[in-house]
Amino acid sequence: MEVEQLEVLAFIRQFDPFEALDEPQLEQIASQLSISYYRADSDILQYGDSIHDLCVVRSGAVEIFRRNGELYNRLGAGELFGQLGLLMHNKVRLPARAIEDSLIYFIPDHLFYDLCEQSQPFADFVELEDRQRLRQVVSRQHDSNDLMSSRVSVLLNRSLVTIDVHASIRQAAQKMSEVGCSSLLVEHADGGDTIYDYQLSTDHRVVGIVTDSDLRKRVLAQGRDLNDPIGSVMSQELVTVDARQYVFEALMAMLRDNLQHLLVLSQRKPIGIINMMDIIRYESQNSLFVVNAVFSKDSITQLAALKPQVQACFIRMINEDANSQMVGSAMAVIGRSFKQRLLELAESQFGPPPIPYCFLALGSMARDEQFIVTDQDNALILDNRYDAEVHGDYFKKLSEFVCNGLDQCGYPLCKGGIMASNPQWRMTWNQWQHCFSEWIAHPSARSLLDCNIFFDLVGVWGKTEWADQLRMQIQRQAKNSPGFLACMARNALNRTPPLGFFKEFVMEKDGRHNNVINLKRRGAAPLVDLIRVHALALGVMEQNSFKRLNEIDSANILPKGRALDLRDALEFIAMVRIRHQADDLLQQQEPDNSIEPEHLSAFEQRHLKDAFQIISYAQKYLKFRYQTTRIMP
Repeated sequence: MEVEQLEVLAFIRQFDPFEALDEPQLEQIASQLSISYYRADSDILQYGDSIHDLCVVRSGAVEIFRRNGELYNRLGAGELFGQLGLLMHNKVRLPARAIEDSLIYFIPDHLFYDLCEQSQPFADFVELEDRQRLRQVVSRQHDSNDLMSSRVSVLLNRSLVTIDVHASIRQAAQKMSEVGCSSLLVEHADGGDTIYDYQLSTDHRVVGIVTDSDLRKRVLAQGRDLNDPIGSVMSQELVTVDARQYVFEALMAMLRDNLQHLLVLSQRKPIGIINMMDIIRYESQNSLFVVNAVFSKDSITQLAALKPQVQACFIRMINEDANSQMVGSAMAVIGRSFKQRLLELAESQFGPPPIPYCFLALGSMARDEQFIVTDQDNALILDNRYDAEVHGDYFKKLSEFVCNGLDQCGYPLCKGGIMASNPQWRMTWNQWQHCFSEWIAHPSARSLLDCNIFFDLVGVWGKTEWADQLRMQIQRQAKNSPGFLACMARNALNRTPPLGFFKEFVMEKDGRHNNVINLKRRGAAPLVDLIRVHALALGVMEQNSFKRLNEIDSANILPKGRALDLRDALEFIAMVRIRHQADDLLQQQEPDNSIEPEHLSAFEQRHLKDAFQIISYAQKYLKFRYQTTRIMP
């Protein structure tokens, strides 16, 4: 190939959908495309013209328009356009204009059609819009979700431990004690006379297994000499399971043959041994087991010791491809359980409450959208008979006990002070009613920030019906207050998705990190905020963002299909965030919400941009629908 073609080849192979093509296909493109130069502010494609090439931006910047002149997209180096026209009778459907001096590659249509036939990833990319591509990705994630799909490989927590067939029983027992295992794989140095074809190395083969049960039944119970060879008491009949099989299948094999141990193979090579306790231990990471463990503890110290189990439960759900709704709901249930148990312990220590109260969980815990990186947001509703001089000390001690206990259990103190331990957020029922009424009737910059937290609430202890009644009041008043909704909408526009003019990521500094994107602050939070505004406008009682979107979609207040777009964006951003946190935990690092795009795959980068673009469109619509420029009286 000529030097120019090699340069073209090096450029296009960096970008989707070309990176999915093989080398001969890439070379074919490089040898057949042409290149043209366009000055800034010049037309590249005009609506209705014939089109016979796929266009790729080599350098510069291009704007794509709808036929009515509305801006549709901005493209930079490596992005393509013109595919819609090629797929629709070779007529330009979306005009294109250079907004900078630009070089454009033109790939002839016959080659474009051939690539669509030959490569499914290429065809999928060019035939789907950004939001449709994102929907396809999220749909595949949901389809693959099956909590019964855990593989045996997840149970392996130690390397294989072996002993030679001629070693003594005493040596075998000593080795089991030293290593802390309940079984040994017995090997023969020269292969020996074995019925198995399981090879440990070039000159070692498996001849059997010895377990703690064998030592009890065949050695201690029968008074065997501890100097006898271990081969004389080992079990020669091995039952195996492949590492790729499901945990459920391993459990069935153990129950069927009344076994406690299974040899695990990978490509017919032994890689480990699992036992019944491994399965029980793994099942104990289930969120239900964690919740049961929470309610069995009798002190803050014991509750705090459960933090590794909570993290293990979180990691397990990610490994099992649980979607963000499952993860968020399970972690919220665990979080509420910690609060409930701490309140039980507090009442046990300080005595029964002198007046009724309701302990509130706020924010992500109330929405069932809590992940492993979270702080605590909570408050207290007190009976109207509350007298600070008579009752204040009790509820001060109770609140501080719970909030400090949550901090020790992995739910850090809220930096903004939104906690029951703050006297500001311990109010009577009447005071809370008045507070919400004032927030809605006379919104201020401060109260709007509080609304983002307090307008998602749930009662976790005591008179929980008070929380339901407050939510009903919020929905009733908010939907009849257009001025308040306009202020909430304007507030929801303060946090924009991190996309630049040409759809590049906008980086930020975040604490100990540089050049990162905070996926909670710049991705999840803007989405949750705008969904909340629509839900308040409709008087929706649901608090979970996905459930709110179902109600919003049914109400037809968004352009057709946009509620589903928001659902897909919310799910994809959440899953990138969740997997990042799980990876941090596995690497024994403090998990956070900040990602470095350079560490994401091209797949994740592309679909994050799709999701951020959907948020951007949704914010523009929010601004239009709720007249955010209106002046409050």
